[in-house]
Amino acid sequence: MKPRSSNQTNRALTLVEVLVVVAILVVIAAMFLSTLAKAKRKPSRIGCVNKLKEIGVAYRVWEGDNGDKYPMFVSVTNGGAMELAATGNVVLCFQVMSNELSTPQLLHCPEDMAHIETNSFAVLASSNISYFVGLDARETDPQALLSGDDNFEIGGVPIKSGLLEISSNTPIAWSAARHKWVGNVLLADGSIQMANNPVLTNALHQTGLATNRLAIP
Repeated sequence: MKPRSSNQTNRALTLVEVLVVVAILVVIAAMFLSTLAKAKRKPSRIGCVNKLKEIGVAYRVWEGDNGDKYPMFVSVTNGGAMELAATGNVVLCFQVMSNELSTPQLLHCPEDMAHIETNSFAVLASSNISYFVGLDARETDPQALLSGDDNFEIGGVPIKSGLLEISSNTPIAWSAARHKWVGNVLLADGSIQMANNPVLTNALHQTGLATNRLAIP
């Protein structure tokens, strides 16, 4: 009996075909990693907004226990932060609200690489805080800036820690750090705005203040 013959032949992939397959796999992997990075980034942004909301609640609770005034309007001798806040001291503003905040971890945005998180109010420093304090914000001025992301720049130059006085005409903008030219702002009425640069400019016009004083960590 003669062995059966077959017309089929086994052929190995050529080098060109192997390179094409590898290239396709690299593209698929890059798309997957990009999607995964975006998926992780979105919860991080939401986390920053949620922290600001909790900070807003802490302000309102503290205000209710202190004659309807935020810490920036209560003297240090009476348990507030007025005198030091006027010099740009952010730390004391949040330290006096330690009971209402419950943890200083709320003061650090998950996307803020310039500051580090701490779990102790006793060692709280500007380096642990991601948010500014609006020194002139009060409940009677609901559109005033109470707090928000501190990664501002003026004329392309990042701002420094301390007291920042800006008018509605100051060319202030968000930097690319943290949220990519977008930031979160906490208003005196407790609401949160996710603002791009045009919205930020408009928010400054809506505060009703000729000059907005911000304490920057």
